[in-house]
Amino acid sequence: MGKAFKPWSWFFGILLMVAAGLYAVSGAGSADSQLQPDDETMVRQGGEIYAQSCASCHGADLKGEEDWQSPNDDGTLKAPPHDETGHTWHHADDLLFRVTKFGTAKAVGLDDFQSNMPVFDETLTDREIIAVLSWIKAQWPDEIRERHDMMNERARNTNQ
Repeated sequence: MGKAFKPWSWFFGILLMVAAGLYAVSGAGSADSQLQPDDETMVRQGGEIYAQSCASCHGADLKGEEDWQSPNDDGTLKAPPHDETGHTWHHADDLLFRVTKFGTAKAVGLDDFQSNMPVFDETLTDREIIAVLSWIKAQWPDEIRERHDMMNERARNTNQ
């Protein structure tokens, strides 16, 4: 039997639609936010930074927090998985970069959105953010990476 419907999933669906709309008008797919999962140096650096800055919430194995689809008592969302079971790969490179650098609220234009996700704008350089995201993508199965690449290509073509 499937999982029970979670009321907050409506909010999350709306958040994704807003993000997709903003993504479409934001200059998405810019060269400076393009992930590099085949660059061994970049991926190695990203793995080290992920272990230091991200694994405590998202898990060393990318599995996210337990019961990640249920909100915390304060209404914030738990840290989602970044492996193929999560939704990270459903977002294009530029949005992943902006969420990591500026936080979800600023990245998708939701002033009242509360999140436990730290903003890395003043903690990590743009290159370090790309390295972390590249390491995450390098962990995905080939089929997921290919689907993510196709999504990025569609986004780039839409925004030209």
